Amino acid sequence: MKRIDQEFIDLLEELKDVIRKKGLKYTKQREIILQTLYQHSGHHSPEEILMLIKKSFPKENIGIATIYRTLALFEEEGLVDSISFGKDGKKYEIGHKEHHDHLVCLECGKIIEFVDEIIESRQIEVSKKYNFKMIGHTMKIVGICNECQNKN
Repeated sequence: MKRIDQEFIDLLEELKDVIRKKGLKYTKQREIILQTLYQHSGHHSPEEILMLIKKSFPKENIGIATIYRTLALFEEEGLVDSISFGKDGKKYEIGHKEHHDHLVCLECGKIIEFVDEIIESRQIEVSKKYNFKMIGHTMKIVGICNECQNKN
């Protein structure tokens, strides 16, 4: 288990503020779900999050329904971000990372994060061209990763 740092403490305070403002109950389960996402970088399905929790917190009783509800709340409040895989559901990551986009392999499910300044610049230009006030964006490029291409 990684140690808890100031960044996580700040994130936890943000969670407490969200819970308070929404008139919800602060629970250890919500804290554990947030901590698990924070400490396990990458993109995880709710089922993967459950397995990580069972490994790190074997005495805690957190069900999959609680994880789904909590992730929905966290996503609504910007604490986590998700990438949709259509009928295969979503994968989640902590939401307070630097902006990045994703390459998603359709064969193995690998997700590669990237930042491209040309893409960022073009989005601003396109928004201006159409007199559109861009608030944010998500980009997911789907295809086949190098490892999967070389398997065939």
